[in-house]
Amino acid sequence: MSDYIVNAITSNGAIRVVAADTTELCNRAQEIHKMSPTAAAALGRALTAAAIMGSMLKSSDDSITVQLSGGGPIGRVVAVGDGKANVKGYVDNPLVDLPLNEKGKLDVGGAVGSDGFLSVIRDLGLKEPYVGQVPLVNGEIAEDLTKYYATSEQIPTAVALGVLVDVDYTIKAAGGFILQVLPGAYDEDIDNVEKTVASISSVTEMLSEGKRPEDIVKQLLSDYEIEFFDNVPTMYKCDCSRERTDRALISIGQEELTKIIEEDGKAQITCHFCDNIYDYTKEELQALLESAK
Repeated sequence: MSDYIVNAITSNGAIRVVAADTTELCNRAQEIHKMSPTAAAALGRALTAAAIMGSMLKSSDDSITVQLSGGGPIGRVVAVGDGKANVKGYVDNPLVDLPLNEKGKLDVGGAVGSDGFLSVIRDLGLKEPYVGQVPLVNGEIAEDLTKYYATSEQIPTAVALGVLVDVDYTIKAAGGFILQVLPGAYDEDIDNVEKTVASISSVTEMLSEGKRPEDIVKQLLSDYEIEFFDNVPTMYKCDCSRERTDRALISIGQEELTKIIEEDGKAQITCHFCDNIYDYTKEELQALLESAK
């Protein structure tokens, strides 16, 4: 079954949950970037978050970027999602790998580092995008996003993200959820949520057992009547194109473009998100230079 995201709310309007299965899109990212297990887990978590957060945007033309820069050996972790829940992303160092952490898990926090920031950039079609930034908690991504929601948006939120990497480096299971306590909720609702989130199995464990996003929601909200909304498909999709790379080259300016023509006589641009390569001959660069003029 293809990846998808499900939205649900309790019948009393107190709690909202958005849950996703992102196994296939994380596998697609792994096919493109050929990452180590630790890097695959880091990017997979960020992509899952971007997919869920993208599905929560009001317009399909809006976009959201999740970026972590923690000073760790993986460098930046970047994931971009749009209002249709399409995502793309990359890490600076896809081959970085570390020993398992003290819990016997992939050390995503060690790879990302915690000396830096989580940035969430929302492009809502306005003159300037909205940028929220918080110091990293531990680089594990889910906890960092939980802090982001509490600090930047003042919404009590629980975030869970998981990526299970198989022995052949493929993604065995990936997914996550964002649970938010809405205005008007009672203290009892908050207590119920805290107890459930603390006791529930990991997302990857539930998905590996054959559970779907709806089942995750039901376990999270087992004490409530639940209203489900339409499922939203999600996938890894890069929107790069020759036209975009043309604009990128023109944007560097006439002086720099002239320098490339004179010194190299050609250019090659590789897309960070999908590794597509765009080659330019000297004649094509000269045509772009004329456009820039």
